Formats: sequence, structure tokens, C-alpha cells
Amino acid sequence: MAGNPGPSPRVGVLALQGDFREHLRVLTALGADARSVRRPEELSEIDGLVIPGGESSVMDKLSRAFGLAGPLREAVAGGLPVYGTCAGLIMLADRVLDGIEGQQSIGGLDVSVRRNAFGNQLESFETDLAIPRLGEPGIHAVFIRAPVVVEAGPDVDVLASLDDGRIVAVESRNVLGTAFHPEVTGDSRIHSYFLQKVANAH
Repeated sequence: MAGNPGPSPRVGVLALQGDFREHLRVLTALGADARSVRRPEELSEIDGLVIPGGESSVMDKLSRAFGLAGPLREAVAGGLPVYGTCAGLIMLADRVLDGIEGQQSIGGLDVSVRRNAFGNQLESFETDLAIPRLGEPGIHAVFIRAPVVVEAGPDVDVLASLDDGRIVAVESRNVLGTAFHPEVTGDSRIHSYFLQKVANAH
């Protein structure tokens, strides 16, 4: 049929812990076939994956308990488009500077992150961020007990930084990460950008 846009991208949201429901809602509203991912075999059924915010150490433990950690690592290394927000960014970082004892990450982003980067007095805050790749206006970003990227490798594109220079959005090949929570603001441009990455990968 003329004008048929083709099948919707199948995008999973890691649903072990955290605010996965909000991401499922945003992705569905954008036309994706969004689905929860809790088992290793479900990774073979998706074209892209979102790792939501939550508690990174709990997410790490649950991913190992569910037998997902190894398959997730292989999927990311194999080129599956993945977007991590907040705890998801920590999960995708190659280096976690202040993880709890025994905490592991999936890796895939050549960055070092600090989990509790803003201290107790500024655990949550909002600010406007310029993200040139997404155009104008800037993104209104909500940070909830947010991490920051303190070091990024040469193949990592910095998409956004705070006024003090701390890095809060990065991209490298198939992996996208933000320290903030775009799923709670009603601005779906970052999710749309990720869906374009998924489409371009196929």
C-alpha cells in the first residue's frame, strides 16, 4: 500500500526495577512497539533497548539474578541500539567510580561515571540544557539523584553539559546515555532521536 511506513520498531524497556512504565508510555505514544524485557530470550525479539532510571546497584543485582547481565553485555557489544537514563547510564558505563562493593556494569560506553554526583543537598533539580543535535529550544532536564560523566573516551560524543562543564548526555556508536529523565517532562525529542538510531541500525 502506498505510503505504508513499515512495521513499528520493536523497542524493549528493561523492566527489572525503576521507572520503566514511563518509558513504555513515551515510546508507545511515538509509535514504537514497546515491550517490557525481563528475560534473556526477549532480547532477541527487539530492535532497541531502553534502560531506565532507578537504583543502579539493585538493577545490576537483578540483571544477574535473572540471567540477563551476560546477554545484555553481548547485545550491546553486538550493536543493539541502547539508551540509558540515569541508572541506565551507570549500567552502560565502562567505569563506575563510586559503585557499591561488587557492583558491575554492562559497559558499552567508554566513560567514567560518578553515581551520586550532586550530593544530598542537590539530589534532585531541574535546568534547561542546550542539546544542539536536537535543535531549539533546549531541553528542560530533570535530574533525580543523578550521575555525571566525569571522563569520556575519544570515541564518545558529548551531547550536553551543565554550565559548570559536567557532562550529562553522551553518545557512542549504538549507545546513548543521559543523566537526566526525559520521560517525565513531556518532551519526547530524545526518545524520537533514539528511535531514529534504531531505524538507522536496520
